[in-house]
Amino acid sequence: MINIAVLGTGKIIPEAVGAIQASGKFRVANIWARPHSREKAAALAEKFHVEKFTTDLDEILNDAAIDFVYIGLVNSVHYEYAKKCLAAGKNVILEKPFTTTAAQAKDLINFALSKKLYLFEAVTNLHLPNFYAIRDALPKLGEIKIVLCNYSQYSSRYDAYKNNHVVAPAFDPKLFGGALRDINIYNLNFVVGLFGLPKKISYAANFGWNGIDTSGTASLEYENFFAQCTGAKDSASPCFLSIQGDGGYIFSFDPPNELNSFELAVRGAEVQKFSLNKFDHRMVHEFVDFAEIFERGDYAAVERGLKISLDVMTVVDKCF
Repeated sequence: MINIAVLGTGKIIPEAVGAIQASGKFRVANIWARPHSREKAAALAEKFHVEKFTTDLDEILNDAAIDFVYIGLVNSVHYEYAKKCLAAGKNVILEKPFTTTAAQAKDLINFALSKKLYLFEAVTNLHLPNFYAIRDALPKLGEIKIVLCNYSQYSSRYDAYKNNHVVAPAFDPKLFGGALRDINIYNLNFVVGLFGLPKKISYAANFGWNGIDTSGTASLEYENFFAQCTGAKDSASPCFLSIQGDGGYIFSFDPPNELNSFELAVRGAEVQKFSLNKFDHRMVHEFVDFAEIFERGDYAAVERGLKISLDVMTVVDKCF
């Protein structure tokens, strides 16, 4: 088993710890929290039968038994804590979004590569069997013409934000929240993961009272086609992913972070339906992937993943 420590006690952490344990590859050895969240860390440790919890980061960084650190903290400190962990010789799994700027991403990547440490961004859809199948099926669509992605989900915190000016981290510009970096980041990873860095980028958004983007559409222009990525936290609609080519299309009715199934329609043939994901929870796949890459020493896979992370952060930079 690979020993991993978890940083954070926020909303994503119970899901992450459950998925880490369900992977059958990792043992959660410690949970770290800031001092004011000590009770949350204790509760998480008890719930998931984790032996240790701490408010002392050095306890984790100096523990030779810890192989990986998973960072599930607010967006604004991803770079800071990842750099600390890498400097201590720890491999890192960094929750999306990777960093707040492309410059931070580039520095973090170069630092990890220089130390030959494993650095992964936890973006669920890039590790799903359905995503791999979509990538493999692209040549069947002929020349790609249009890519459309929509992940719109009314936030449980939006009413308090809009009506009472209660600012959760997801709606805080100082913490680099917002629709693009949160919900729309899955769309960007889906498109960039399949097609690489676009040649032209723009972003049209709705902005809230404090300047945060509560919804918006990123337009990515490629050599011979365009992609539009819509993400919303202030409104809802059916989510979908669509890739259209002159020889057919791929369509999914699922949110891009889950991608439970998709249809492949090649012109002149019957529509094929795929549901290839192996685990019930979307996050299990990524942790299995990370562990297997580590176990087989596949550093080229690390570098491929980091290129996507840097390209996505480059897109985000150009949107603001």
